[in-house]
Amino acid sequence: MSAVRISGVWSYFAACLFIADPAADDPVLSSAFSEKRGMEVKMHQALYRKYRPQTFDDVCGQEHITSVLKYEAANGRVSHAYLFCGSRGTGKTSCAKILAKAVNCENPHGGDPCGECAACRAIDSGAATDVIEMDAASNNGVDNIRELRDDIAYTPSMLKKRVYIIDEVHMLSVSACNALLKTLEEPPEYVVFILATTELHKLPATIISRCQRFDFRRISNDAIVSRLSYIADCEGIRFEPDALSRIAKAAAGGMRDAVSLLELCAGGAADVNEDRVADVLGLSGYDMMKRFADAVAGKSVSGLIDMIEEVQSSSKDITVFWQEVISFWRDMMIMKVSSDPQKYLDLTDSESTVLKACADRFSVNTLTNQSSVLDSAMKDMLRSPQTKTVIAEFASLRLTAPELDSTTDAMLARISELEDRVALLESGAVRVGTAGAEASHTLKKTSAGDTAARGDVENTPSNGAYSAKREIAAQSDNGGSTAAHPESAKPESALEKNEARADGGFEPVRDIQAVIDKLGAGADMYRSFLNEAEVSVNADSGILRISSHNAFAANILGTEQSKTLISKAALLAKVTDTLPTVEINIIRENTKKSSDDDIFG
Repeated sequence: MSAVRISGVWSYFAACLFIADPAADDPVLSSAFSEKRGMEVKMHQALYRKYRPQTFDDVCGQEHITSVLKYEAANGRVSHAYLFCGSRGTGKTSCAKILAKAVNCENPHGGDPCGECAACRAIDSGAATDVIEMDAASNNGVDNIRELRDDIAYTPSMLKKRVYIIDEVHMLSVSACNALLKTLEEPPEYVVFILATTELHKLPATIISRCQRFDFRRISNDAIVSRLSYIADCEGIRFEPDALSRIAKAAAGGMRDAVSLLELCAGGAADVNEDRVADVLGLSGYDMMKRFADAVAGKSVSGLIDMIEEVQSSSKDITVFWQEVISFWRDMMIMKVSSDPQKYLDLTDSESTVLKACADRFSVNTLTNQSSVLDSAMKDMLRSPQTKTVIAEFASLRLTAPELDSTTDAMLARISELEDRVALLESGAVRVGTAGAEASHTLKKTSAGDTAARGDVENTPSNGAYSAKREIAAQSDNGGSTAAHPESAKPESALEKNEARADGGFEPVRDIQAVIDKLGAGADMYRSFLNEAEVSVNADSGILRISSHNAFAANILGTEQSKTLISKAALLAKVTDTLPTVEINIIRENTKKSSDDDIFG
């Protein structure tokens, strides 16, 4: 024995004597030391280890695999090599250990291990030398496989079969895989190989063909919630069902991740609720996603930047927030294209209502293009973590101003959206009633100098530019100007056209406050404009007409966003039975123009 080791041993004995001597002289200390020696130090065991499945029946969501393994173990038809593949936390290692116990159990029950015999207890405690667990991520060389081949030559010392569990087998080098081939194909009759991997595509076909392959599926959210409820009841954890649903969704089909998240959320909290889960996971919540979608639909870049700043100031990871946005956009796409969206979306009734309302504000082409912008921004964030906030802000600008996006996908999306609008207009399925400031300006420009265009009421339809061009063309066909033929060439006003195509007259909307109340977030901005305007409806033609003396108010109400909100609000307020077409009129007096007209008209 070397001098260093001798010195260390004597130091240890000296320390023991030093500790024991004071206790021997003091009866109080002596009793305390005696109690300390009798106490057992119990370390905390993680919940996912504590509640690891012990039988095939305990495994959740993999019945298509456990039923086969159970049958083979019960009938003595265990294969020489198995390949378990699937995402993390789906039960691959658990099934491997259960199978190792099942083939060595002294008192099996229909293919399940008893869990009480000496073999089962030895495997559970890790004392069984005949069950070897090997991590291929750290033992991936050809030398490690050669040592394994040499070890296989020895018969089991304690159990009936020697089981080799090789985890992350895709990490083996090419040389190591080649060294394993022959042994894997024809092992001794007392050897069972169980290979596990999360990336099957990285394994050579020669390995896969020599194994009995089982594909582990992602566990459904319902199965995860059921298991979490059981664990929470056993551990005395108070929880809300919606909180467990959120944990299950965040786990993405992995039971181990779900149980770990439950334990994390339960730490230091009286109960597990949605707010607690959101804080632990760093999530922003569905309300924030709705705000984000509303800001994009309303082209409010300032609103998006405010939300990004809010996420930053709350110390949340901007990439986590961005992933939530991408997921929300995917859900909106599913909501629009699927006839049965609940089949693909795990949402509550309130969340489904919010999601549908948001999805109705976008077309499929728009959602596709915006998803491309979001995905591109996420990739940039991962490549440049120092400028994540800046990347998110520029992406927000592209979302709210698609004309700034010169990419091919953006241009194709815009062209496709225009084609859809033209097709709807030509088919007569949609009748656009009003326009924004640009259409109004175009109409005024084309009819400048035309005294007939300055009647008592000036209408500004959304296709005003097209209507103006059509009127000018008609004047040319009649062979002269309005000055030469003042009566016959007088253009028909838009208001007269509306009245002509309506089957009945317009009736004033008496309860305009009901419409304002249904505007939601836009109620305050439109309240004064609508109260000052003359609002009427034609039930037969489905036209909601808003006439205002204020040109500025008319231009604000004439935007597409405003018309959409007012149209939906009128339907909700039961002003009309169907979604009405909104038309905005600017009422001009025959007398001197007002100051508002001088400024805005």
